[in-house]
Amino acid sequence: MRNFLALLALLVTVNAFPETGREAWLRYASMNSVIPYEDFVVVGESEVVAAAQAELARGFRNMLGRELKMTSGVFRPAVAIGTIADLKDAFHIKEPAGLRSEGYWIKTTVLSSQPVLLVAGKDAGGVLYGVFALLRRIALKQPVDSLDITESPVAPLRWTNEWDNLDGSIERGYGGRSIFFVNDEVVSDLSRVNDYARLLASVGINGCTINNVNASPRMLASDFIPHWARIADVFRKWGIHLSVSVDFSSPQKIGGLSTFDPLDPQVVVWWRKKADEVYKAVPDLAGFLVKADSEGRLGPSTYGRTHADAANLIARALKPHGGALVYRAFVYNHHLDWNDLKADRARAAYDNFASLDGKFDDNVVVQIKYGPIDFQVREPVSPLIGALRHTSQALELQITQEYTGQQRHLCFLAPLWKEIFDFDLADEKGTQVKAISSGRAFHRPTGGFVGVANVGQDKNWLGYDLAQANLYTFGRLAWNPDLSAMSVLEEWTRLTFGDDPTVVAAVEQLQMESWPAYEKYTGSPLGLQTLTNIVGPHYGPGPDSADNNGWGQWIRADKNAIGMDRTVATGTGFAGQYARKIAAKYESLQSTPDNLVLFFHHLPYSYVLHSGKTVIQTIYDSHYEGAEIAQGFPAEWERLKGKIDDERYSAVLGRLEYQSGHAMVWRDAINDWFLRLTGIADEKGRVGHHPDRIEAESMELHGYLIQQINPSYAASNGEAIGCHVASCSASLKFQGVPGKYNIAVQYFDQKSGRSGFRVSVGKRLLASWFAEDSLPSENPEADTSTRHLIRGVVLHTGDEIVMEGKPDGGENAVVDYVEIVPSVE
Repeated sequence: MRNFLALLALLVTVNAFPETGREAWLRYASMNSVIPYEDFVVVGESEVVAAAQAELARGFRNMLGRELKMTSGVFRPAVAIGTIADLKDAFHIKEPAGLRSEGYWIKTTVLSSQPVLLVAGKDAGGVLYGVFALLRRIALKQPVDSLDITESPVAPLRWTNEWDNLDGSIERGYGGRSIFFVNDEVVSDLSRVNDYARLLASVGINGCTINNVNASPRMLASDFIPHWARIADVFRKWGIHLSVSVDFSSPQKIGGLSTFDPLDPQVVVWWRKKADEVYKAVPDLAGFLVKADSEGRLGPSTYGRTHADAANLIARALKPHGGALVYRAFVYNHHLDWNDLKADRARAAYDNFASLDGKFDDNVVVQIKYGPIDFQVREPVSPLIGALRHTSQALELQITQEYTGQQRHLCFLAPLWKEIFDFDLADEKGTQVKAISSGRAFHRPTGGFVGVANVGQDKNWLGYDLAQANLYTFGRLAWNPDLSAMSVLEEWTRLTFGDDPTVVAAVEQLQMESWPAYEKYTGSPLGLQTLTNIVGPHYGPGPDSADNNGWGQWIRADKNAIGMDRTVATGTGFAGQYARKIAAKYESLQSTPDNLVLFFHHLPYSYVLHSGKTVIQTIYDSHYEGAEIAQGFPAEWERLKGKIDDERYSAVLGRLEYQSGHAMVWRDAINDWFLRLTGIADEKGRVGHHPDRIEAESMELHGYLIQQINPSYAASNGEAIGCHVASCSASLKFQGVPGKYNIAVQYFDQKSGRSGFRVSVGKRLLASWFAEDSLPSENPEADTSTRHLIRGVVLHTGDEIVMEGKPDGGENAVVDYVEIVPSVE
């Protein structure tokens, strides 16, 4: 009985304190650890060191229930913090070898016969990072009684990009509205900006670009600069340097000039004066970010100038102030000729920038996406990274899940990033992507890693508690790309959800399974990328959108074959942009790995891969395999009920249940499309055959009308039923054997309303719900196809199952099908 009461008390404690996710991994949960330090000594004065002092006090108070007392000397066990230079004089310490800018030293020692824990930074930023590292160690219950740790960041540039628009919207943002802007102004309350800066600092991020790369010229308007300068004031104490995206045509659009030609003397003067004005308002501005000549953005090609001309123009204006000009290499023609078999978007970055290597000023950083297309679930590493040997560069990753589930699907990206970091791009040693991007490989003056984060006003920043792992992991890997994905994931899991072994194991399993599963049910592991709707929101399945347009994300799929021929011998020549050994590997069909084979080669569906399977059977099998893994996610999470606070438990479970259903939408849409395209049957007899499925249009309808769904693969059998009156119903007689069943209703949750549903057996109400998610379409299609699962329903032969729908706004309670399968619970 005593054990039962203790367990009950524990469960009440867990569930009594719901967490919103706003604290993320900085929860500083209470613990029973014994740490002897009672005082702290702060040497030196700076805004950043003061923030470090406050964070240290906060951590000790929350985790250990102890108020550290500020003293001027060591009279009791103490934590002493400060820069190396300041601590040298106070404590007569010797700086450890190899400590670099922003690095820290954590050392246990004895001073004045008292134990002292030194947290010493190479500079003020190092002090802050050292304090966060110490608190992380305490939170992870790692020993602190005998420490001698020195760490320095691998790369000097560790930034996030936020694609926020001045109206408060966020391009490719899935966590709510902007934390920076509203109604074309900077928000008045910057407390959330402060909290975000703290999160970034805790994982070693030192810069943040706050506005969309598709920049509004207003950012550089004289009356607007003081407003965003307020954000810099908030960032400063956390060691975060503000950066802003600028419109390259600003001299003409807001400067009153007739031109923005980078070689025009009056344009040169305009940028110099604008830089002087900006740095007067924000003396520690990190610099500017520019996207030019891409996706409709104006750039130097207007005047026949090069990207080096454009970048150096602005870089020279920033140079006297110590600022950097970050220039995106995401430059391509989105009006390519689909009929030209030599046209290839993948070539664009290299073709535009490789010949300019060495022509950029030393404060220019070329920002390069990790792959040659656009943040796909898998693509080869961009060859431009290895080509720019005399140019500083930053590797661009995407934390916000534009092509990887938009924070509705779990997709932990660290394993993908690690494959990229560790890929060797040259024929000599030491030229992995992580070494090139950080500036180590070719001894460049700067370089680093940029993550497109796009956090929002949602309580947990990204709209999904489990998606926070991507933000945390980006910061930790930008600091040290040699860390393993699993070690960083374990840190995040324990900091976010606690130390319960069951919780840690379950969360780690879910996260590590998620990327491979997502790749399988969306694109198949053959280098097809993600077969999403590329001309729409980049979310649900849209395989027919890949070809026959100018965007260049082509798969060249027809009845007989699929894949892009990117060889030098017969294709676009993209493979030849790599160093010799890598080019030879991708040129040869025999040596190209299966997981990229259709990125580099155009193959018949009957071609037998290294795996021993044909191309078409691999497509069929992978989509079933990935969807099956995702269908198991909710059960894995349900093991944690009572071990995680109710709010986060329920929120995550809802996301995983949604994903398990949408994975099946992906599975069926892609496989049905390929079956119709090729006419080749699935050798396992699954594709196009769903024996447990009852099409809604075959049910007895009252008020509901049959409607065609476009594209047809977005619905089972290409049809659904919609309600255009006050309420409708559809019914069926259960013809199976008596028993316990799960009933799934596949319906469409459009943005244009909040329709309601009810399912009953006889007079027994089984479930009722509203279609009220914010899915990215106003139409019944693959983006909005959603599954509601009713578990453990006892059914008898002849029972009448009635489904009622009530439309709302432009949403007509559209239903695709009902599926009845035996319950295995």
